[in-house]
Amino acid sequence: MKEIEPTIQSINEIIYEEDLSHIVDELIGITFKDLNRGNEENVRKQHILDYINYNKIIFQEIYNWLLNHQNNSNSIYLLGYFNYNGIEININIQKAFELYQKASDLKNIVAQLDFANMCIHEMGNENNHNEAFKLSKTLAEKNNPNAVNKLGYCYDHGIGTSIDKEKAFELYQKAADLGNLRGMNNLGRCYENGSGTEINMQKAFELYEKSADSGNSYALNNLGCCYDSGIGTFINKQKAFELFLMAANLGNDIAQYNIALMYEKGEGIEKDLNKAIYWYGKSAAQGDPDAQSKLCKLLEE
Repeated sequence: MKEIEPTIQSINEIIYEEDLSHIVDELIGITFKDLNRGNEENVRKQHILDYINYNKIIFQEIYNWLLNHQNNSNSIYLLGYFNYNGIEININIQKAFELYQKASDLKNIVAQLDFANMCIHEMGNENNHNEAFKLSKTLAEKNNPNAVNKLGYCYDHGIGTSIDKEKAFELYQKAADLGNLRGMNNLGRCYENGSGTEINMQKAFELYEKSADSGNSYALNNLGCCYDSGIGTFINKQKAFELFLMAANLGNDIAQYNIALMYEKGEGIEKDLNKAIYWYGKSAAQGDPDAQSKLCKLLEE
């Protein structure tokens, strides 16, 4: 057989393939860190986009590479992530679910975390709830912050198990101690409502504030509610408005409703029905039924 010397083209292809493999692994690392920190979906997506743009990778090229390398759990998961977020392809939740499940079966931890999340919130049925609880419990036993918080949520809402508010509280506390922003916010909610523990408005305020300082939109909204109603602090309508606006701009539908309500009533700010309609519309577009009702009423008037 005649030995074929490597050409410049074949060498570049090898280097290119190795570089993309490294990029995929880096993206998985970024996602894993975001999940454990409790960052929200829009923040996670932006981190992925920023990394790809910073490394000057063409989205179509990495998408094609993922399609052609479905023998690796990281590539399988990331292709699912592209489908879930509509990166270089139309959003396809069912396809994302199937790819997450496939990578999860291969023991990919990032895939297991997102697959469990989909089983709870988007593909909710008894079998999926049971699977979410099982995965969360297994990973929580390894002190994974995201899984600890998720397991707390399962106990809190009876996902794949019986409702146990005290157990949920313990797990939220552990997730918060591990630095999970969602765990902090959930723990604050427990203290505010006396769920699984005694009511402690001061602790609720402090936890919301700590989570909000790191940009969690739910904590920002909850902290706004604290200032709006005097929960663990003095009433400060202007501060409440500022926090609601920050959370609303991050896409939080509850905060969008709250800021629309302030504009409608003119509480702490000048009354402005046009801005109220705008923010009710933002919230309604995300499916908030109260915002949809308010929007219809204001438009009729």
